[in-house]
Amino acid sequence: MGSTERIQFFEAMTSDRERATVAIGFIRKLYAIDKATKELPPSRRTEQRRTDAEPVLVAFRVWLETEDLLVLPRSPIAGAIGYALNQWTALNRFLEDGRLRLDNNRSELELRREAVGRKNWIFVGSKDGAEWNATIVSLIASCALHGIEPWAYLRDVLILLPTWPPERIIELAPKSWKQTLENADARQRLAASPWPRAPAAAPS
Repeated sequence: MGSTERIQFFEAMTSDRERATVAIGFIRKLYAIDKATKELPPSRRTEQRRTDAEPVLVAFRVWLETEDLLVLPRSPIAGAIGYALNQWTALNRFLEDGRLRLDNNRSELELRREAVGRKNWIFVGSKDGAEWNATIVSLIASCALHGIEPWAYLRDVLILLPTWPPERIIELAPKSWKQTLENADARQRLAASPWPRAPAAAPS
């Protein structure tokens, strides 16, 4: 679920308060269930989400399809209902794996980096340059997500990469990096490097 669904229903409050309130009520139930299962292990959370949230989603879908036939075309509530129905598969994804978030707020927040820097990206020079820019921006965002200082991370990864076993490449991803640094093998490889390591620092 993205913020767009909720925003559209909130915006529809001014013209169709009753329907918008019902829709927001369904969404709040889903968030309440998500919060209640937050501390469960992933497998248990998946099971509990399906037990508690799936009936709410079924009822929400029935309500959306019913009201879609009754609302005025091109009205704010019609747009909100239509958008929710069009995104239904994505909305149900969180039932498949307890590790998945209910919403994509974090992703939408990270995408704003691209929007803020849009004018700068005009000068990347080529398609290859644009692809490299997207890769680096994504990598830095991933470092921020996992509480890693990006420049120290890049320095260490570039040192390790030439001799790192290909079958263990996932260990160099930002998600795995903190655990990798606790590995004696990684520490020894970095210590043997002639290049001084950058001091670790929390990302600002």
